[in-house]
Amino acid sequence: MRAFYLVFIFFIFFISLNLKANETLPILEITKIQQGVYLHKSYNDVKGFGLVSSNGLIVIEDKKAFIVDTPWSKKDTERLVDWITNNEYQLLGSISTHSHEDRTAGIEWLNQRKIPTYASSLTNGILKKSGKVYAEHNLVGDESSLFSGMITTFYPGPGHAIDNIVVWLPKLNLLFGGCLIRSMASKSLGYTGEAYIDEWANSVEKLKNKYSELSIVVPGHGKIGGIQLLEHTKALAQKSLLKHRK
Repeated sequence: MRAFYLVFIFFIFFISLNLKANETLPILEITKIQQGVYLHKSYNDVKGFGLVSSNGLIVIEDKKAFIVDTPWSKKDTERLVDWITNNEYQLLGSISTHSHEDRTAGIEWLNQRKIPTYASSLTNGILKKSGKVYAEHNLVGDESSLFSGMITTFYPGPGHAIDNIVVWLPKLNLLFGGCLIRSMASKSLGYTGEAYIDEWANSVEKLKNKYSELSIVVPGHGKIGGIQLLEHTKALAQKSLLKHRK
């Protein structure tokens, strides 16, 4: 009986620690990048990396809004939609740039509320195969245009993951690179458990060629920059590939 109570006390203590840890995560942040574009930043405690922030966008035009990548939790997704609604924008939907949770954690919440969700057919296939909730709509082909050309998507090839796509805002010359693109502060490629390191640099080079007129690049994590983020990411990928081959 004494052993039972000790196990029970330890179990309660473990739950308390987890609740406390979850409560200490920073709340969703929303900041204006430029007219018509906001950065949403959510956080998670990632094993091996500690507290990590994740970037996404809110794109606004003519009082209509579109989410690029959901926040890292259902709760922050709800906060994000509340912000959009409170500012009297009409939410047209969301797009997820690959299958990992820092891009897709809010899909289930959005689906339940009949908010259109989009992802590539490759991303949706990965989510479905793993038993996770997937987006309602498939993006077909390597390039798609959504909402009267307000945004376009492009698949440059594998890198961070086999299914990573990017989002281009043609009117603003802004590229959302997602987790394919690393911030200038990054010293490595980050999580590479599902990466295609041998193809990563080539995929980034395709972006450099296709979006040579870009002015702003938003990485999946870290600070916003310009074309130098693509060059930095390519260099990291090449360095990692050489190390991997040794």
